[in-house]
Amino acid sequence: MSSSIEVTPGELLSSSLDALVPAAAGSISTTPARFFNRELSWLDFNRRVLALAEDPRQPLLERVKYLAIVSTNLDEFFQVRVAGLNAQVDAGVTQPAVDGRTPREQLAEIRVHVLEQLRAQESLLQKELVPKLAEQRIRLVDWSQLDEIDRSRLARIFEDEILPVLTPQSVDRAHPFPYISNLSLNLAVVVRDAATGENRFARVKVPRLLPRFFSLPDGERFLPVEQLIAAHIESLFPGMEIVSHHPFRLTLDAELAVDEDAARDLLAAIQSGLHRRLRLNDAIRLEIDKTMSGKVRDVLVSELELTPDDVYVMDGLLDLGGLWALHGLARPDLKDEPWQPQTPSRLVAENGKADLFRVISEADVLLHHPYDSFRASVEAFLTQAANDPDVLAIKHTLYRTSGRDNPIVRALTRAAQAGKEVVALIELKARFDEGSNIEWARRLEQAGVHVVYGIVGLKTHAKIALVVRREGSRIRRYCHIGTGNYNPTTADTYEDVGLLSARPELGQDLTEVFNYLTGCGRPQGYRKLLVAPATMRPRLLEEIRREAESGEGQIAIKVNNLSDEIVIDALYGASAAGTQIDLVVRGICCLRPGVPGLSERIRVRSILGRFLEHSRVFRFGKPGRGARYFLGSADLMNRNLERRVETLVQIDDPALQARLEEILVENVAENSLAWSLAPEGTWAKTAPEAPSSHERFQRLARERNQSPST
Repeated sequence: MSSSIEVTPGELLSSSLDALVPAAAGSISTTPARFFNRELSWLDFNRRVLALAEDPRQPLLERVKYLAIVSTNLDEFFQVRVAGLNAQVDAGVTQPAVDGRTPREQLAEIRVHVLEQLRAQESLLQKELVPKLAEQRIRLVDWSQLDEIDRSRLARIFEDEILPVLTPQSVDRAHPFPYISNLSLNLAVVVRDAATGENRFARVKVPRLLPRFFSLPDGERFLPVEQLIAAHIESLFPGMEIVSHHPFRLTLDAELAVDEDAARDLLAAIQSGLHRRLRLNDAIRLEIDKTMSGKVRDVLVSELELTPDDVYVMDGLLDLGGLWALHGLARPDLKDEPWQPQTPSRLVAENGKADLFRVISEADVLLHHPYDSFRASVEAFLTQAANDPDVLAIKHTLYRTSGRDNPIVRALTRAAQAGKEVVALIELKARFDEGSNIEWARRLEQAGVHVVYGIVGLKTHAKIALVVRREGSRIRRYCHIGTGNYNPTTADTYEDVGLLSARPELGQDLTEVFNYLTGCGRPQGYRKLLVAPATMRPRLLEEIRREAESGEGQIAIKVNNLSDEIVIDALYGASAAGTQIDLVVRGICCLRPGVPGLSERIRVRSILGRFLEHSRVFRFGKPGRGARYFLGSADLMNRNLERRVETLVQIDDPALQARLEEILVENVAENSLAWSLAPEGTWAKTAPEAPSSHERFQRLARERNQSPST
């Protein structure tokens, strides 16, 4: 990939960059063009992910994986962001966003950019990845390419495994148009009654329990499931003539409308909301095959109450997210070299497992996942707490969890069954995980865990755990505060940081946070924590102002998203006052950097690669000169600072500050994974031939930690 690669967002507003310059030194321009549009910025992020799939230096099946991620990202974008804009249009909202675009204008630009990404995906898959996969004996085949022996074998599979689970649904006076479930793959079928000559429309859903691709006996060829069904579609309509059949896919609004103030039982309200999501939410996007006739398309558009702009015509496979199945093939030669997370050296004992309580009581431990092992640190900490007879209580937040065999949830269950006081705060409103979290809540309650659901009107996004232990004649509190979910599965691929600590003031802070979350009291003040929505934004603004007033300030921030206008304007003001600001923003960035007089001292880059950059790290001040460091769960978005319970912890230990500085320095150094944001809104690779930060962190982890995790 050359250094000339660029990703261009939506066109700038008509106002020129000159209009962004404040009229007086240190003032902030009021023109909306000082902000990039949030939705288009997200699409820029997705285009950078697509660039990873386009990069020939990536292992082949990793390129396939990135292509699948691009597709599933778009699914969520339509379910949430496009659905929200549609709702605004339907409500008659014409008020422009902070960047100056109305909801209708945003939707128009979104369609242009989505179409560009879809065409790029199709071209990449068909012209490059499919031929390269074939060279490696992984062949995506069409039904027309199969011989009679193959077809005969697949016919038996269809009869035995597929036909029994298919349900054709016709549309006529006796049968209304069927409900189409969210993100389901379907066949639109037109049949002709031989007796009457009448044409009828029918829908056949491809059940999710079926594999996306069927493997042929040679283990090298893979047939899309919809083609196998289509080849035998007459079995579903005996006595009828098949006129046509075409695949299609529908996306629905995924927002849950739960009135928490009116809901006496939040669990019941969420379940009711999930039911509404399953049955009543509006259609947002229709994906169809390019061979679909205009008449069939019109039927779908009319029955689903869509407009032509909601239809996306695909040339090739629908649901490229299904390509995850190919990435799952046992072909390590076509994937990234496996990474074995390292056990932090302080957590290694000569004669077996380390006593984590003793280690933490001696000094705080900073963790950097997946370079440092999650299992040998956070999971081991909570497991030891569950098994230790001196532990009296465990309090914990769960936002997104892994599958049914989550070892952390097992540990909480064992602790409760052993008679410990165990509190689990489960966020039922974690979008797309509501059903899973309800299941976990019920299982934990059955085990004797006190399950609570947080605060009305706020999502609990904080990643915190508190262990209370009797040690002789005193009680001691042990804490974990992190940036990532307590999910052992994603911990192997998400880059996150966390802190294990026994500092009394931090234990007091977490005690107050949990009492706030489970009770009805109001905290009187925190010592080492910033907590949203109460204290976080005011303290961050104070830190920004402090650097601005110093005259030679420095700020470095690493987050997933930056869109909060108040924080952005504060950063503009600090830049105008002479502060040097480095921002590492993986996804959405609404701040426009490098504008003379406004943001000329602000640099923005994005790191994308093998591990999902998920940590949030803040530094205010010059390293080694009294700088203040923080880590925690919050991105710099309005929702995080005002509508969620978030925590950031201040790191005072010089050794741990040095570790955080190492992370920040590596992210702003020459880096093959880095993209730089220009004032006009383009993203460009900064140093495509440089080493990657992920490889450097792997090397540092090996050097720092002597023993691999088990």
